[in-house]
Amino acid sequence: MAYLFEFLRVVRRQVCRAWIAVWLATLLIPGMVRAQTSLAQAVADIQPKMVKIYGAGGLRGLEEFQSGFFISADGYILTVWSYILDADVVDVTLSDGRKFEAQFVGMDPRLEIAVLKIEAAEVNYFNLDEAVALSAGARVLAINNMYGVAFGSEAMSVLSGVVSAKTDLAARSGVYETNYRGPVYVLDAMTNNPGAPGGALTDRRGRLAGILGKELKNAQTNTLLNFAIPVSELAQAVEDIRAGKQRPSVRSEDAKKPKEPHTLTALGIQLVSNPIERTPPFVEAVKAGSPAAAAGIKRDDLILFVNGRIVASCKLVSEELSWIDRLEEIRLTVQRGQELLEFAISPGN
Repeated sequence: MAYLFEFLRVVRRQVCRAWIAVWLATLLIPGMVRAQTSLAQAVADIQPKMVKIYGAGGLRGLEEFQSGFFISADGYILTVWSYILDADVVDVTLSDGRKFEAQFVGMDPRLEIAVLKIEAAEVNYFNLDEAVALSAGARVLAINNMYGVAFGSEAMSVLSGVVSAKTDLAARSGVYETNYRGPVYVLDAMTNNPGAPGGALTDRRGRLAGILGKELKNAQTNTLLNFAIPVSELAQAVEDIRAGKQRPSVRSEDAKKPKEPHTLTALGIQLVSNPIERTPPFVEAVKAGSPAAAAGIKRDDLILFVNGRIVASCKLVSEELSWIDRLEEIRLTVQRGQELLEFAISPGN
């Protein structure tokens, strides 16, 4: 008899557990299904706002692709400023497979962002004014074309992760420090892959929060840094670029180079070695007693503008100088630490 009672107790215990499991399932499963459906819908809504960008690279052994996203219904695109945009033709592919040739609108070298424009209307886009701020622990999505696996109408990669921290950036790109020194979202997601820069960081509801940054290494640990720049740090610069406040001036077709232009050597400036065409124009040395030294140019200055024209590489600095007669004054805008400084180098210096 005792065995029978024990058997009944065991059966009752198992039946109770089964009923509890069923009860919990009725409570939890609908919520899980709703969450998955909501996430899938958010991803589906994001994809048409993303673009794949193709430009320079390829034969130089460098990646020729990166990511971007629409920021207006009439075809403005936000992406990162990189050597990939240093091409005669930059192509943009939409989520539906359509391809466009992009116009370079402008860039901000301090934030390392660029704005492109394609002739398309009524595209889906992220409204920068509606971007959200995130805090540590927030669950996020990183949408990008890492490794260039999406080249037509294929969906771009979606990574799920967490904001590990929001902190000021302390990193370097290659052997050079990055221009940007503001707040970033440090991500617990492997976004530091070829093709990912320029991608969108959103919350789990698909609301824009930031732009994925370029490949960087942490200066303290020498490890790759997965990060995004918050939209709040970029919004004003993007507005200025679209308004033409930072747009490079256009040189007329009948413009001619002077017979005796300025040169870096004559100015007394030596730039860093130029291993790739897009090497940033950092000053390696300034000759004592030279016009550049008299004007106040120093080693490690990063030249951003020559006479108001953007110079994103060592090559472009020399190119811009070749259009300026040696008797004319030169205005150099440089970044020194976190300051932007302007120097006038006159022929009499």
